[in-house]
Amino acid sequence: MASMKDREKAFESKFAHDAEMNFKAEARRNRLLAAWVGEKLGMSDEDTEAYAGTLIAADLKDAGDDDVIDRIMADADERKVTLDRDELKSKSAEFLMQTRAALMDEA
Repeated sequence: MASMKDREKAFESKFAHDAEMNFKAEARRNRLLAAWVGEKLGMSDEDTEAYAGTLIAADLKDAGDDDVIDRIMADADERKVTLDRDELKSKSAEFLMQTRAALMDEA
């Protein structure tokens, strides 16, 4: 019986660890996206840093990345800047791979 409880605790621990690593990777990805988008939208460094926080908060609304992509597209439209949604999704995926790799290297 103890071994089953140990396995259960190990699975719970791994699940919690994976969830934390995913959150960190996505938050870092959103910072990279903010920097990339900030440059395209003509934001200052301070505005870009604040925008990163906005994207992190937007990412918490719904599961998946659509909430972040939608927020960026709306902000670009508001500033009358044209962004390609597919390019944005591609950059998001690229940045997520980078941040996950960096987190793996840190571990």
